[in-house]
Amino acid sequence: MNLGVLGASGLVGSHVVQAANARGWQVRGYPRQQAPLHDLQGLRALAHQHDVVINAAAYTAVDAAETHEAQAFAANALGAAHVAEACADAHTRLVHLSTDYVFGGDATLPYLHSDVPAPRTAYGRTKVAGEWAVTASGCSALIVRTAWLYGAGARNFPEAIKAALASRDTLEVVNDQTGNPTWAHDLSHGLLDLLSADADDGIYHLTNGGQATWFDFARALCEQWGEDPDRIRPTSSHAFPRPAPRPAWSVLDGRRAEAWGVRLRHWRESLAAASDVGVWGEVTDRPGV
Repeated sequence: MNLGVLGASGLVGSHVVQAANARGWQVRGYPRQQAPLHDLQGLRALAHQHDVVINAAAYTAVDAAETHEAQAFAANALGAAHVAEACADAHTRLVHLSTDYVFGGDATLPYLHSDVPAPRTAYGRTKVAGEWAVTASGCSALIVRTAWLYGAGARNFPEAIKAALASRDTLEVVNDQTGNPTWAHDLSHGLLDLLSADADDGIYHLTNGGQATWFDFARALCEQWGEDPDRIRPTSSHAFPRPAPRPAWSVLDGRRAEAWGVRLRHWRESLAAASDVGVWGEVTDRPGV
C-alpha cells in the first residue's frame, strides 16, 4: 500500500510514517510547507501519487482558535475540503483525523461514532466542519476521531508534567475532566490496521482503552518515572480558567473499529510501553534532587 501522509512533522503524522515504515509499506510524509492545505492543484497532484492519503495536518491550538477561528477554519475545514476533493478526483482513499472536541462533554456514557456533534469551542466547530466537508466530497474516507494524544516529538501532557515536576515539589492537576489517554504510536498502528482490514467508509473512534482523569494520568506518569505519585494533588477546572472550555467528558466508544478487529490496548499498558522505550527521558533537577 502506498501512503501519503499530510502533517508528517506533527505528532500523529510522524508516528504514522514510522508505523508504515516498520511494516514495510511504501510511505511518503509531507510536512505542511511541502503540501499546504490551500493548494488544491498541488493536493490533486499529490493524491494521484498514492493509494491512500492520511490527513494529519490541522490547526490544533485550542485556546488560540477562540480568537483566530478564521485561521483554524482555513486549515481544519477548508483545508480538509481541499484534501477530500483531491482524493475524490484521484480515486484515492482518505483517512481524516478528527477529535473528541466535536462533542460538548456533557455525556455520562462513552460517545458513539453516530452521536450528533455539539462542539463548545471554536476548534471543535472547525473540526466538525471538516468532517462534513469530507463526507460531502464523496471520496472514500475513514474519519477517525481520537483524544488525549501524547507521544515523542511534540508538546503534550506528559511533557508538561515532566517539566513541572522538575521545578516544583507538588503539582495540582484537574480531576474533573475524563477521557482516553492515547499514545500516538498505538493510534498510528490502529489507523493502518483499519486500512489493512479494508474497513467501510465512515466515522470511527480510536483511542487506547479505559478512561482516566488528568489527575489519574499524572499520577500514573509519576509511577512510571519512579516519582512519588502523591506529589500530584487534585483540583478542579475552575482553578485553571482557559479561553476554550475543556470537555468534562471526552470518552469515546470504539466499538465500530472493534467490529473490524481493531482495538487498542488499555491506556495504562500503553503508558508503560511508552516509558519502556524512553519516550520522555527522566525527571531531573527538581527540588531536593
